[in-house]
Amino acid sequence: MTVARSERLLALLQTLRRYRQPVSGAKLAAETGVSLRTLYRDIASLQAQGAFIEGEAGLGYVLRPGFMLPPMMFSEEEIEALVLGSRWVAKTADPRLAAGAVDALAKIAAVLPPDLRQELDNSTLLVGTPRRSEGVADLALIRRAIRAEHVLELAYQDEKGALTRRNVWPFALGFFDSVRVVIAWCELRQDFRHFRTDRIASAVSTERRYPRRRPVLLKEWRQAEGIPPQP
Repeated sequence: MTVARSERLLALLQTLRRYRQPVSGAKLAAETGVSLRTLYRDIASLQAQGAFIEGEAGLGYVLRPGFMLPPMMFSEEEIEALVLGSRWVAKTADPRLAAGAVDALAKIAAVLPPDLRQELDNSTLLVGTPRRSEGVADLALIRRAIRAEHVLELAYQDEKGALTRRNVWPFALGFFDSVRVVIAWCELRQDFRHFRTDRIASAVSTERRYPRRRPVLLKEWRQAEGIPPQP
């Protein structure tokens, strides 16, 4: 297999991974810059190599979960993005998530070929130390509640210092330069609310599943806020 063809097959896999529904061969060919005939050959080659690509000509194709892209095929820009993202998380997230970012980057480095590993080690993209009030909120507990779709009991101080207690359905955690924000449905207000973590006096997981799914809440919140889906 030539280098050019290897890169072409990788580009096709990356394109397929962006779609959750079947996409036509014509659209895939246009996005990857090849003829429809070449695309069909590349699809067959990937299927022969074990890629879980379902579909056929005229109906569209979809890549099912379970096929890992070769980590040694990262481009220089992708390497820089991984390094920058990992360093940012290591500086801005809670200790457990920060450690996860460092460990993930180490795992990636372990499987890279020497030239790309050197690019990763010598990256000149730096992240400054953020300035913010940390607060006492346990972000690891909040992230677990989000993943499990569990109701949180919060003791929360508003901007005037008044303390309120409320049950919320957390579904996202926003990281900003100066603050971190829990995005949730508030049972008290019967609406979406944003809770700054530095104002959370206490957070307790009830271990009780809230009645709606996290992706649905996230979609409705985006629509209410006029926020387009993330790529």
